[in-house]
Amino acid sequence: MQLYNYFRSSASYRVRIALNLKALDYQQVGVHLLKEGGAQFSSDYQALNPEQLVPLLGDTVKGQTHWISQSLAILEYLEEAYPETAALLPKTFADRAYVRAIALAIACDIHPINNLRVLKYLSAELGASEEQKNTWYRHWCTLGLSALEKRLLNDGRRGQFCFGDQVTMADCCLIPQIFNAQRFNCDLSAMPNLLEINQNCLALEAFKQAAPAMQADAE
Repeated sequence: MQLYNYFRSSASYRVRIALNLKALDYQQVGVHLLKEGGAQFSSDYQALNPEQLVPLLGDTVKGQTHWISQSLAILEYLEEAYPETAALLPKTFADRAYVRAIALAIACDIHPINNLRVLKYLSAELGASEEQKNTWYRHWCTLGLSALEKRLLNDGRRGQFCFGDQVTMADCCLIPQIFNAQRFNCDLSAMPNLLEINQNCLALEAFKQAAPAMQADAE
């Protein structure tokens, strides 16, 4: 199994956590998103992933390699292809939808308007200053995480993690987003539920080993 990823990519971080939780062996292939204009734009990588994004998972089963892009699709693939190891989703339909909703709120509402290519466009094409770009990031990230804080507070399903005491794909998505929020100096003081879940997750080995600073391409 090969994972094409970048150490600081939050989408890649999600997948590393899931692979570690499921105790699956995988080889990382670094795709540096910044050096020399970005390795994601190279012809070799585009041949594998025309989206020119990370992560990309290659899983060889019975001599055939399946290439899966998009982090949430990869998490779903791992859950279905390797059900015998740590479950990333709860058992009931309603609870599974709840966990997916949290994961999608992060992956679809918060992350896309704050990822690297959007921030680069703000600077390079629209002339935004560094402070304007960071203000943009903090606004949308804080708005999205504040909504999640309220959801967790009001729903009553959280325990040590987003869903009770089971680590799920919601946590796989939340912890990388908290990492990025802290990197951009977002004020998370009004989000004690999210911060407590973050602390609980980071105490687990699967999360520790997936952290950006632990990756071979970390700078």
